[in-house]
Amino acid sequence: MKKFLATIAVSLLTMTAAVAQSLPAPTIASKSWLLLDVTSNQVIAAQEPALRVEPASLTKIMTAYLVFAALKDKKLDLNQSVNVSTRAWKVDGSSSKMFIEPNKPVTINELLYGLIVQSGNDAAVALAETVAGSEDAFVVQMNREAERMGLKATHFANPHGLPAKDNYSTAQDLSNLAARLILDYPDFYKTYYSTKSYTYNKITQPNRNRLLLLDPTVDGMKTGHTKEAGYSLISSANRPNGTGQRRLISVVIGTDSDQVRAQESLKLLNWGYLNFDTLKLYEKGQALATPEVWKGTQAQVKIGFDRDLYVTLPKGAAAKLKPALERKDPLVAPIALNSKVGTVKMMLDGKAVAEFPVLALEQVNQASIFGRAWDSVRLMFK
Repeated sequence: MKKFLATIAVSLLTMTAAVAQSLPAPTIASKSWLLLDVTSNQVIAAQEPALRVEPASLTKIMTAYLVFAALKDKKLDLNQSVNVSTRAWKVDGSSSKMFIEPNKPVTINELLYGLIVQSGNDAAVALAETVAGSEDAFVVQMNREAERMGLKATHFANPHGLPAKDNYSTAQDLSNLAARLILDYPDFYKTYYSTKSYTYNKITQPNRNRLLLLDPTVDGMKTGHTKEAGYSLISSANRPNGTGQRRLISVVIGTDSDQVRAQESLKLLNWGYLNFDTLKLYEKGQALATPEVWKGTQAQVKIGFDRDLYVTLPKGAAAKLKPALERKDPLVAPIALNSKVGTVKMMLDGKAVAEFPVLALEQVNQASIFGRAWDSVRLMFK
């Protein structure tokens, strides 16, 4: 699953201008925003998605991602106790805190609730020190992971998102980061991000994501706020789509208040669900065609896809969608399993709205020297 977004992002086009213009985007009162369909990995609409912004506590999504990775790799245990450092305890007292204390051990599980539900900056530092040994070493890991994910306009300076000139991102990168966490660690996401409140040290704090209370289909993600950044919210909803489910992520950056960021995020999610459908095009392993193979041990090869494929379209447009297959003919053996042998473009009103690589669903070895010689002669007259 970790390779899913990186692979599909290269092959999938966002909405074409013609399709997007048929449905005017809503007016969202923020500096930058984006709506992503996670099921198809398609950006439905956006405004200033590449604008450099201060992520504030949205930074903690990457912090959580790295902690989840350490848990998956058995480098940490949820019940493991952590000694709180003075550095973690003394993090900016005017900012969001979980209120951990030195000489009072706290578990990784408690720290994750403090990080995600309470947005505790002290929890972020404590987790960073536990994972990497120091806050600075953890930041190196954050930026290495951002590079691996292809977040080219993102740089982290700390694990919590308090103001720093080298802590920046974009709505585009943040949407991809959020999707990666949900897809790579669905169980952790479900456990922590939908929690509405958490009590630690006899202090109960609510989750600042108001949408958890306003919309039962919203199951996360994260709020962010500083004076300079304004009020931001990444939210995700999972609603029925035919016989399955469809997940959208909205990223709303730099609104004027906590109420506005919730209001605008819900507006964006509702607009996406009301005006667009996500259509399943092909199943993993489904043969799209069986073209002829030259100089191989078999005469044909099945071609298709190594994953289920989806596309997001305006409601009512699915009936007009047509596939156009472009192959790399002639197909000459040897052909490796899952090697690219062509492209399929999904056409709507004469324009490509999505594009996917077509792969060999089976391996084809080279024929004998006599078989190859015979096919070489045949190709001369093809």
